[in-house]
Amino acid sequence: MDNTTGLRENKKLRTRRRLAATALELFLEHGFDSVSVADVAAAAEVSKPTLFRYFPTKEDLVLDQFADHQDEAARIVRERPAGQGPVAAIREHFLAALDRRDPITGLCDHPAVLAFERLVFSTASLESRLARYTAREVELLAAALEAESTPSLTARLGALHLVTVRQELGRENWRRIDAGRSADEVHPGAVADANAAFGMLAGGLDRVLPIRPGVTPAGSAGSAGSTG
Repeated sequence: MDNTTGLRENKKLRTRRRLAATALELFLEHGFDSVSVADVAAAAEVSKPTLFRYFPTKEDLVLDQFADHQDEAARIVRERPAGQGPVAAIREHFLAALDRRDPITGLCDHPAVLAFERLVFSTASLESRLARYTAREVELLAAALEAESTPSLTARLGALHLVTVRQELGRENWRRIDAGRSADEVHPGAVADANAAFGMLAGGLDRVLPIRPGVTPAGSAGSAGSTG
């Protein structure tokens, strides 16, 4: 029974990926607004009702991969080491992601990634739908902060600031690369911008968001506001 369930789930996952890949190929070739859901379904050889069982809206065919990152900020905060605040934890994670050219930071000049980001940022309905994913990211991070006894309003405001900074840094990195610069060229400025942006947050949020209790490991930063 378990094996049957596993096979069924794997089949659903493969179908989901095939639908998303087919849709993205069509959108990149013809433009998002010029391709209908019926076009995607026909190209993927499924019915429209089948497609909608996997993706509630046309926009979700493109943006579904953002769902994998909705809990990232909350997870970073939950797993941060003793003696560290949320600002420092998210800052360190973002800097490490810049170093490995993670597409989520905008600092990636792979042609496929650039084409995808250009599609998202130039299509109004995709930008609008993306706001829902952002709202969920803020909600999950706020819940993680509240779990550490942060007052509800403080947690929501802190989460909104942190998520917004990450997203705007990523957008700025993408703008620079979309203008023709390489990821390697942009990297030093991206690091400086990240340190400055999170430094501005640390000046206020470190006074109201919780520092992880416990013994700080030798040699590590003891303050969330440290910009190293």
